[in-house]
Amino acid sequence: METINIAGTEDTPTIKFDVAAGQFLISGRSLPEDVTHFYKPVMDWLGQFSSAPKDGAKFEFKLEYFNTASSKILLDVFMKLEEISEGSGSKFSIAWHYQNSDPDMKEAGEEYAELVSVPFEFIAY
Repeated sequence: METINIAGTEDTPTIKFDVAAGQFLISGRSLPEDVTHFYKPVMDWLGQFSSAPKDGAKFEFKLEYFNTASSKILLDVFMKLEEISEGSGSKFSIAWHYQNSDPDMKEAGEEYAELVSVPFEFIAY
């Protein structure tokens, strides 16, 4: 399976999805002008991942900030992970990192956790 390695910018997150290395990370700020276009490689990758999911994979989200459009696509990512898990029997988890000084980011993660059956782990830093 092809690895995704997108370098982050001031307005877009770093994305590293590498099955061989067991690394699944989205970090930084998510404010792309065209969120659908920017996250298309992620959604395509998840489609490929669904044919051979890695049981026990932990998807890490270390977002400093995301806009409303990004919040919808993040939910799409979480729902796709839920769909893959339920369809394959593979178990995944989501590590939601947030700054101690940012209760809004923690709350955003808690709201996502209520919407999907994939287990969330909350990590303050």
